[in-house]
Amino acid sequence: MHYRTLGGSGIEVSAYCLGTMNFGFVGNPDHEDCARIVHTALDHGINFVDTADMYSAGESETVVGKALEGRRDEVVLATKFHFQMGEGRNRSGNSRRWIVQAVEESLRRLRTDWIDLYQVHRPDRSTDLEETLAALSDLVRAGKIRTYGLSTYPAEDLVEAHHLAERRGLLRPRTEQPPYSLLARGAEAAVLPTCQRLGMGVLTWSPLAFGFLSGGYRQGQPVDLTRGRAAVVPSRFDPSVPGNVRKLEAVERFTELADELGCTLPELSMAFVTAHPGVTSAIIGPRTLEQLEATLKGASLLLDDAAMDRIDGIVPPGVNLYDPNASWPPPAIADAALRRRPLAGRSAAPSAVPTH
Repeated sequence: MHYRTLGGSGIEVSAYCLGTMNFGFVGNPDHEDCARIVHTALDHGINFVDTADMYSAGESETVVGKALEGRRDEVVLATKFHFQMGEGRNRSGNSRRWIVQAVEESLRRLRTDWIDLYQVHRPDRSTDLEETLAALSDLVRAGKIRTYGLSTYPAEDLVEAHHLAERRGLLRPRTEQPPYSLLARGAEAAVLPTCQRLGMGVLTWSPLAFGFLSGGYRQGQPVDLTRGRAAVVPSRFDPSVPGNVRKLEAVERFTELADELGCTLPELSMAFVTAHPGVTSAIIGPRTLEQLEATLKGASLLLDDAAMDRIDGIVPPGVNLYDPNASWPPPAIADAALRRRPLAGRSAAPSAVPTH
């Protein structure tokens, strides 16, 4: 396993990061089986583990905490906050009030005295960014966390965060966690270059494109929309949806390339993500030990320039065949009021008459 420095933090992490979103009732409810996955990953050189408070409503952190007993010092442990946790107001978002409470709850579930990387899971337009960065800077100084990062932030917000930290004398975010895969290459256009310019470490999520690059979804084969991820968001997997048709067509071409290279489609997918110079670590999210072992087998796959050129010919650089963050659109897109002037000022001429 290769190790890379996480931004300018000086922390060395493995090129694969063990993601634990599937630990708990959402994916694998067997805590002992999940612990075996963690231990196998550590035994194979993975020293980076990523979770979040909202994964299975905190159960994932609980599982990880138990699994790391006796091995905590071996691991660079990352978790995230932002989403609603339980009932009641002020139990979500990026306010100082919630951050200070959320970190204590995560520390308790993880059975640790510190978190190596504490990440803001999503932007929160209702909270001043300075409020968030100041609270996280204070947590570093208090020893609760070692450093902090962001997740799924657009490039302009990354720049703003660094500018604000410098202007206000705050600690700057050291990492970003964007979606990135063979089918979703949008991060190459702005997010990854921005992270490189700012010296940020990058851990990417969904390298298998929500399962489309797992080999389980093929053109012309029926999809059971009542089970697994397909049951949660059927439109993302329905083969009759035009966008999914494009994904399946690309999957067929990537499968052909993988066959020519003598590897599996998931192995090709992981090798592609880790080949980008802006990527520090790629998050893998196995639900079973077998899935982990299959992923680890492909860790040594090296894609030459000819293979990378073939990939560019299937999905061009910077292109998304789907929106990997469609469930959380930015306010400027989701809120019509932010895209429309007041009625009287919309036309180019002052005498325009409204249409109905």
